[in-house]
Amino acid sequence: MSKKPKKIGNKPKDFTNQLYKILSKDPSKSFNYKQIAAILELSDTKSRNEIIRDLKILKSQDKIHETEIGKYQIISKAEYYEGTIDMTSRKNGYFVCEELEDDVFIPFINLNHALDGDKVKVYIYNRRSSRKPEAEVLEIIERKKTEFVGVIDIQKNFAFVTTANTKMYTDIFIPKNKINNAEHRDVVLVHLEDWPNKADSPFGSVIKILGKPGEHNTEIHAILAEYGLPSDFPIEVEAEANKINTSITEEEIKKRRDLRNVLTFTIDPKDAKDFDDALSFKVLDNGNYEIGVHIADVSHYLQEGTLLDEEAYNRATSVYLVDRVVPMLPEVLSNYACSLRPQEEKYTFSAIFQLNNKAEVVDTWFGRTVIYSDQRFAYEEAQNIIETKSDIIPTEISITGSEYIVPKPIVEATLKLDELAKILRKKRMAAGAISFDKVEVKFHLNNEAEPVGVYFKQSKDANHLIEEFMLLANRKVAEFIGKQKKTFIYRIHDEPNEDKLINLQTVISKFGYSINFRSKQDISSSLNNLLSEVQGKKEQNLIDTLTIRSMSKAVYSTENIGHYGLAFDYYSHFTSPIRRYPDVMAHRLLHHYLEGGKSVNEEDYEVKCEHSYQMEALAAQAERDSVKYMQVKYMQDHQDQEFLGVISGVTEWGIYVEIIENKCEGMCRIREIRDDYYTFDDKQYALVGEVSKNILQLGDEVYVKVKNADLVKKQLDFHYLRKRE
Repeated sequence: MSKKPKKIGNKPKDFTNQLYKILSKDPSKSFNYKQIAAILELSDTKSRNEIIRDLKILKSQDKIHETEIGKYQIISKAEYYEGTIDMTSRKNGYFVCEELEDDVFIPFINLNHALDGDKVKVYIYNRRSSRKPEAEVLEIIERKKTEFVGVIDIQKNFAFVTTANTKMYTDIFIPKNKINNAEHRDVVLVHLEDWPNKADSPFGSVIKILGKPGEHNTEIHAILAEYGLPSDFPIEVEAEANKINTSITEEEIKKRRDLRNVLTFTIDPKDAKDFDDALSFKVLDNGNYEIGVHIADVSHYLQEGTLLDEEAYNRATSVYLVDRVVPMLPEVLSNYACSLRPQEEKYTFSAIFQLNNKAEVVDTWFGRTVIYSDQRFAYEEAQNIIETKSDIIPTEISITGSEYIVPKPIVEATLKLDELAKILRKKRMAAGAISFDKVEVKFHLNNEAEPVGVYFKQSKDANHLIEEFMLLANRKVAEFIGKQKKTFIYRIHDEPNEDKLINLQTVISKFGYSINFRSKQDISSSLNNLLSEVQGKKEQNLIDTLTIRSMSKAVYSTENIGHYGLAFDYYSHFTSPIRRYPDVMAHRLLHHYLEGGKSVNEEDYEVKCEHSYQMEALAAQAERDSVKYMQVKYMQDHQDQEFLGVISGVTEWGIYVEIIENKCEGMCRIREIRDDYYTFDDKQYALVGEVSKNILQLGDEVYVKVKNADLVKKQLDFHYLRKRE
């Protein structure tokens, strides 16, 4: 059935919203009906009479007052606020503003064309009554996004694009002359151009055709386009990168500390191509250990003010999707010149520590260096050395494809570094750090990037070894500059919100766990106990996820408040400049201050911090979407299989079930659970059967089967089969 174009004619009879906007934009000015009619470009008598009527209605509601006969001014109270829109999937929204303690509900009728994330000006009413306040959008100050991904539905004289985003409550009207060669049912990227007051849908134009729905590359490019992330580099940026002199010169080596003769190696994921960091190890005459944390010297190649630097700043981060990496830097830098590849000399920026046997730092040095990496390990290989104390790397985990023997000095260095890392970690935990070792879902892909298996990645000693020395470098760099009171980029993490922790307590109590709220230290240690106790249990992923959500978000800022999750007073990002722009800025600032430079402008860097955080958040969303997409794709091939899952969410419309063996999550709709008539009990977070009184609640194990796997929406629907007895 063809879709009719939505009505975009006929003047509305109610001008109150437009009057609000006009009067609230200039609260100090009075307007008469003629001035308002002129602003609204209305000249007919009928419309003018309606304006006069609505002005009197607003006056009777005490929203405006008559300053002189026929002239009206808004009653300017604190009910007018600026903030952002957070849409729900049910076409209503919430107004979020730092000045207000609680988010304010906005019914659909009051959104006035505002979309999720838009910066808006609102009027809040019912603030003095017992009812909860509600808001009405008066003005859209700034759209969060103007580009949307969706499927185009082409009719005879026009088209509509419908997005899979549950928070996008409208489709987008595309005039015939702006379809730009798209075909019916193509996945397209559209630019939202205008939303006339009288139109039901915004107007847009197709700016890119991404392909057919459900095709692998189409959906991956759609994920990137949805968040405004690039899929490749502009030609001029690639050209500039290819012109860079990446050779190691004697002239440059003379300006650096030469560490090419010190034992140095890297430990990374087996499929990594960009090696940001290397460790060096040396036993000193006094019995202490000199441990170098050597980081790719990206800022040597990435010069400020260049096209390449501008592109890296705009991207701010590499994006790690399931089947590909969208790098921050072109390959000539990310995988070659900057990457600390084995048996190659490289320029690095180093933090060199002298540690004693108690892992106490007795001396620190920062500066530019040149290194030579003697060996490259995968985490599995380093883990094998730690677990077996053997110098033999067996074939099944070897990145060379065959068994080999590791030189004795590297084995000894790895074991000592592991020993010191464990002491550093123990100290962190004792100081109140929280141990988030969340299980990561990974996929075995075939040559066509199709998921043929699911496995879980968990951190082991080798991961912790690298983590602890990276944390040490990040902390000491931040401390070095922070104590000088100079502008720097910190990675900060606020204490958790107590309301969120109370909500977490409500859920975990159903599994027999609890949080101790007596002190900050007690909260930290009980969260650690919780994360430790759920290891390997059916509810682990649910509780890990909910605990992370109860935390504040870590962000970048020039204002240092410390890092709650790591229990550090000073913390920064210094160790991954190939894939994070804040680390590049940290390198530049450290070098500037080591050379005696003055403190830089704080406001300029605060803007850069905010941009970096926003891009990091978008990349994380894209990464999550790519995992969801792969999970749905994987489950498409298992439609006839019965799975055991755990109830991970309960709502009035059904239960969410996470399959235990692969962590794929889907929805069982309440109306389709056939063994009884269920209703939602919000006190128990449960569905209760009317006849049987059977309860389906968080953590219950149930059997399900795939009903529908929607690749475009990245959604799974399950058939509920039965509860596990």
